[in-house]
Amino acid sequence: MAASMIPPVTARDFLDSNGWTDAVIVPLAGDASFRRYFRVVDGSRQAVLMDAPPPHEDPRPFIGIARWLSDHGFAAPALLAVDLDKGLLLIEDFGDARMRETIDAAPHRTEQLYAEAVDILVALHRHQPGDLRAYDRQELHREAGLLTEWYCPAVGLDVDLAGYVAAWDAVLDTVMTAAPVTVLRDYHAENIMLKADGSLGLLDFQDALAGHPAYDLVSLLQDARRDVEPAIETQMLARYKAATGAGDDFDAAYHVLGAQRNAKIVGIFTRLWKRDGKSRYPALCPRVWRYLEQDLALPALEPVAGWFATNIPSSKRGDPMAIAGR
Repeated sequence: MAASMIPPVTARDFLDSNGWTDAVIVPLAGDASFRRYFRVVDGSRQAVLMDAPPPHEDPRPFIGIARWLSDHGFAAPALLAVDLDKGLLLIEDFGDARMRETIDAAPHRTEQLYAEAVDILVALHRHQPGDLRAYDRQELHREAGLLTEWYCPAVGLDVDLAGYVAAWDAVLDTVMTAAPVTVLRDYHAENIMLKADGSLGLLDFQDALAGHPAYDLVSLLQDARRDVEPAIETQMLARYKAATGAGDDFDAAYHVLGAQRNAKIVGIFTRLWKRDGKSRYPALCPRVWRYLEQDLALPALEPVAGWFATNIPSSKRGDPMAIAGR
């Protein structure tokens, strides 16, 4: 079911105790988790109320990463008030101008904004990662397995699970050798804000891990929620490599992580439909499948591509809700 956008009953006391007694609470957004967001308006000032209800959500990772990013010069929302017991945070409001809608309204800004987003990653990757759990082989396998756990049953497929694990195991060495960086894990045009001064602000980074530098780049350039032109993907991948000195092995890692991430997203979007009743997500899957097939065409993905060719026919690749309804 869709999340209710009625403020939590604890919100008013939380605001009162933190100097926002007369503030008006306005629904802002829900997301693919249990988190909900509200805009808090008090005269000329405003902020964002994050409702991260325990036990479903734990806001402490968001708090830790937000502070780390701010301490290192990156634009994470400032923390204005926190109540961990209630799962309520009052944070800086970056406004409504997301990178996605800005580009949709002004396509001539596409190259500029993607370049700025890539440059943030270049700067981020110059730092040692924060105190984060490793984005290790086990986690990559677990995520890739969401496709076989959720998508395949939804479209009526009984697949070779052991072969799937073995195929991924054969390619993951490609991404296990790079020095780890802070990986925000959901770095894309709907989580990058244009602040009032025109600079880019960061959101939705609470699941950050220490992993391969290609991950956030592929998250940005193979965006599940909007089409990224192939020329922009090629240009921005080259921009990142030129700025960091990354070699050709980076290309292989980029596509391995692209395939892994896209397989994960297909599984997650199916789970959001089947388990959580969020029926808008399956319609995004055809785009993700296109990215996935693009990545599988690379030689580094040959074992995984072979598994897909054997186990998931082209007629079963797409919107799982539509396929299941045929």
